[in-house]
Amino acid sequence: MKRLIVALALSASSSLAVAADNACLSKKYDAYIDASLHWYEDLSKLTAEQYPDLTEVSEWFLNGRVNHFELNRAAVHYYLDNDATKVATAQPVEGWLQLEQKDIKVLASRSDELGQLAKTTFADRQAKPHEKNYKLRSAFADLLSHPTKIDSALQRYNAAIKELESINCQ
Repeated sequence: MKRLIVALALSASSSLAVAADNACLSKKYDAYIDASLHWYEDLSKLTAEQYPDLTEVSEWFLNGRVNHFELNRAAVHYYLDNDATKVATAQPVEGWLQLEQKDIKVLASRSDELGQLAKTTFADRQAKPHEKNYKLRSAFADLLSHPTKIDSALQRYNAAIKELESINCQ
């Protein structure tokens, strides 16, 4: 009887440790997603300010980035709890999620929130690009080649990444 109680206690403490670790890992990944989304928001805003004729395509681009990153956030949360092999936490945080296009297609068949996010992202990837997509990419290249134009956005992003890198999960 004592062995059963000890085994149950060890099992419970192990489950609590895994849950706490997963919560920490989720928090760290959320910080990465938030930093990335803010970066793309800033980049889209700067582009639209400098190139007003690209406002619509900037919003289109940002919407696609939001869909992509929100799927990744939900997928990491899900896989940390259900299939940790899909989350490579030993790598830098931007490389954690180990999903391929076929995985997203499978997720898109689900009827829950994760499935809806996957459907949206899969549809984004299959959709015809915006007619001004190449002009937007050129505008991004122009902005990124002039560090003073993106300095505050880049500093904000780098500070957020540095902060999330200090999160130490056991």
